[in-house]
Parts: sequence; structure tokens; C-alpha cells
Amino acid sequence: MDSARKRVSSSVPAELDGERLDRALLRLFDGPSRSAARRWVEQGRVAVDGLPQRRPSRPVRTGERIELLGTPSAPVLTREEAAGKLPILFEDEDIAVIDKPAGLLSHRSSAGGEPSVSELAVALLGPLPDGQGEGRPGIVHRLDRQTSGLMVIARREASQEELMRQFRERQVSKTYSALVHGEPRFASEWIEEPIGRSRRHPDRMAVCADGREASTFYETSERLAGFALLAAHPHTGRTHQIRVHLSSIGHPVVGDRVYRIAGAPPRRLPSPARAPQRQMLHAAELAFRHPTLGDMRTFTAPLPADFAELLAHLRAAAAGGA
Repeated sequence: MDSARKRVSSSVPAELDGERLDRALLRLFDGPSRSAARRWVEQGRVAVDGLPQRRPSRPVRTGERIELLGTPSAPVLTREEAAGKLPILFEDEDIAVIDKPAGLLSHRSSAGGEPSVSELAVALLGPLPDGQGEGRPGIVHRLDRQTSGLMVIARREASQEELMRQFRERQVSKTYSALVHGEPRFASEWIEEPIGRSRRHPDRMAVCADGREASTFYETSERLAGFALLAAHPHTGRTHQIRVHLSSIGHPVVGDRVYRIAGAPPRRLPSPARAPQRQMLHAAELAFRHPTLGDMRTFTAPLPADFAELLAHLRAAAAGGA
């Protein structure tokens, strides 16, 4: 293995016990498609507890260590190269809170060596704890690539462990701004539907009877003539939870090409609004206890330009049709 390539690894959580190896890769690592994951296994590029595997259907077990062999190493960035690419809203000796731009991975993709939040944070903040596994320094939680907004970064190992505990025990309050198709019937509503891997599309999530418990509360902030601005509060932290839940009640997030409703063309945006290039979902507020001082901290991030511009067009169109 040359110096430009190295291993990326992760442990199998209890929720993936018994899952096929190729499907487990989709959950454990960013980047690969189902076909790519299967190909990596067949090529012997995936090891389980140090032993290369070649059978994609092999079931994985809780606690096993999955390694991707020969994946591209992360780019090493200078502070100057990282400047301006990752807005830091707050920092002290224990944590940093950042406003992740849409299009940026939370941590390095196994499919390539493009910069992620992790690499940019290391360049701007210095060495970070790697308790989440190789290639994920400082990471406590993650946002989907095309979701913008708040993330907390741990700067010390003890801080990372404490913040991860708070997320695991559902002690962190999260609020997302979501622009959706249609106008919900209710001013607010709990969506409590289990979420699991889609049987038809294994690289996607879906509401399914045998899925894991998932709970989202939303409030309708504005009705916009066929669209709506919601404040969504996920109580659990399932993959793609808000997007899946909102789509399941007939209100997919605007710009979401994965969880739009099959057979139902999305409502046309009013002129001169342009179709967004990503889902209109933004992590707007994050509240947690400081890992060392213990006091509650609440952070907010304004809507990014693309979201704010589209919202302004929808408000103008709704006002004009009133």
C-alpha cells in the first residue's frame, strides 16, 4: 500500500447486527453506492476483524471491525486553504460550533479524498480527537452532505465522549428549517413511524414496520401557497429521518431528489425562483450542555443564501396571490 492510500475502519453497531456486509458498508461509510460496495467486497478490499472478505452477503455482527483497504488518504490542508470554507461560530478549548455549507461531507468519504468538515476543522483548529474512527477527527454527529447548518466539533477526547453520550441519550435539542411541498393540515404534529433500510432501494431509508423507532415533531411556521416552511425537531437520530418522515406524510422537502413522492410530480416553483440544487433543509438551532462546564448552550445559524432566496420568492408569490 503506497503512502497516498490508507485504511478506513469502523465498528459494527448493534442496529446492524445480521445485516449483509455490502449493505452495512452503506451505513458505516459515506460515498459508496450499493454496486460499488458489492464490488469492493468482491475485490477483497473489505476486511472484517483483519480478514479480507469476498462475499457481499456475509452477515456482520455487533462489534466486528470493518476496514476498507487501500482507500484514498485524506487531503492535508493548510490553514490558509481552509480559511473561508468552514464558518466557525464559536470555539473554546473544548468545542467548536460550525455552520456547515451544503455540499460538504461531515467526514471523509470512503470513495474519495475530497476535503470534509473533519479535514477543514483540523486545518483551522489543530489536532482533534479521533474517537469516531480513522478519518473522523472531532466528529460527534453528522449532517447529510446536502444539508446545511450547525455541527459541534469536539476538541478534546473527554469532550467528544461526553457530547456523544448526550446525543446517544437524546439530551441534545435540534431544530431544522425545512421548506416542503404542500401545506400540512396541522399547525404542529408528531410523526412517530419506524425507519429502516428500504427493501426496494437498499441505499435509501424508508418508513417500515420492522424499522427502528423514530420520532419527529414539526411546527408549521409559514404557509406559502402550495409550499410551507416548517421547524422540524427530531427526537431520535435515524439516518435521513426528517426527510423520510416529511415525505411519508406527503410533504417532501423541496429539492430532495431521493425522497420525493413516486408518481407525484413536485409543485412547480413560481417564477423567477430557480430549482434548488439540493434539499432545502438547514440545521438552524442546536442546544446541548457544555461538556466541561455543564451549562446549557444554544447556538443558531441563519439560513444560507440559496435557502433564503428561494423562501423570499415563495413569500412574494404567496403575497401576490392573496
